[in-house]
Amino acid sequence: MATETEFSFAALTGPARRHIRVFQIHQFLDRFAMGLTVSVVALALTDRGMDLFQISLLFGVYSLTTMAMELPFGGLADSIGRKPVFLTAVVASLISLALFLSTSDFYVLALSFAFIGFGRALRSGTLDAWFVETFKTAAPNVDVQPALAKAQWANAVGLAIGAVLGGLLPDSLGSVAERLGFSIYDVSYAASFGVMLGVFVFTMLAIVEKPRPTNVTALTHSFANVPTVIKDASLLALKHPALSILLAALAFFLMATNPVEVIWPTHAKPMLDEGYANTVIGVVTATYFFSIALGASLSPHISRIFKRRHAMTLTAAFACLAGAQIALALQGGIIGFVTVFALYSVFLGVCETPASSILHSCVEDRQRSTMLSLRSLIQQLGGALGLILAGAVAEIYSTPIAWIVGAIFLFIAMILTLVLVKRLAD
Repeated sequence: MATETEFSFAALTGPARRHIRVFQIHQFLDRFAMGLTVSVVALALTDRGMDLFQISLLFGVYSLTTMAMELPFGGLADSIGRKPVFLTAVVASLISLALFLSTSDFYVLALSFAFIGFGRALRSGTLDAWFVETFKTAAPNVDVQPALAKAQWANAVGLAIGAVLGGLLPDSLGSVAERLGFSIYDVSYAASFGVMLGVFVFTMLAIVEKPRPTNVTALTHSFANVPTVIKDASLLALKHPALSILLAALAFFLMATNPVEVIWPTHAKPMLDEGYANTVIGVVTATYFFSIALGASLSPHISRIFKRRHAMTLTAAFACLAGAQIALALQGGIIGFVTVFALYSVFLGVCETPASSILHSCVEDRQRSTMLSLRSLIQQLGGALGLILAGAVAEIYSTPIAWIVGAIFLFIAMILTLVLVKRLAD
């Protein structure tokens, strides 16, 4: 293998620099479109008459659709090309937004969320693979990680700015929407639809990929191979007890944290003045994304404190998350809530790197994709089950009670990772 040279943007060729800028713009626009709705989706559903259990069910539909489609569509982009698969994902997003804007019916909204999951499954890794492959051609033997970091920065900024604007629009233009017979939150969804159309046009014009011969049987083979992928991954996990323990811990982790991430706006909004509540929700959503990024950047330093024993780092992070989740549930004022929520989000960011490090250390290259697919499957399932349970508890009792019950799952995950510490030491 040739030695990689250090990345320097100024030293790159013109095509390589242009390639990075194009992908940065693309990632910004795509995540900006998503960010416009992410801060208000729970509030928009409440405004359409959905209770917390129905909201949880709708997000469950999204998770289960993503889970069901991610495996069969995983290799489709390799067969027919990254660009056409991504364009299909954008079309799925546009259909989802159009359905959402057209209805207040639970079943049509469920179809809208299914299309979101379908688009998510299609998006997974498509243009990322295109970016890396094209960059390696334009800048052979140059370290690609800094180039990916530039794209990820644009991704995070797009989500954050979109979240702020998505919260600001209902407060500033909501009265106009109401006079026209729409919900105040439809303004954010209409803006997202417009930006997503821009993403489609930009992808068509700016993303250049050599056409691949259409493989009609690729999709059929992808679906046919799903049972084999699940069976092989499950057998691998069963043969490797450390993997089984890790995957179980991650499932409980998502069961606890996913309900907080989904329904926190409905809990926080009553703490705010109605005139600027949605704007504040957008700002807090942006803070949430940046706090996760901060946690991810702190994770290597925290790992060094535990002498790079990643299972111990994960145990400590789960313990802190459980405490923060209980503290979050007990907050009655917006300042305390936002402070604890930011800290909670930092702990979320800390968890990702040690979990991935353990998984990758336990598998060989030939098993890696299979195990990543199983991890995604289990996490989506854990998140969906947690949402349904939390939605039911929140509707019968309250959202804080649902979050406190969820913290029990984090303590279970913590116990499992303590077992994992001993298993990895042995």
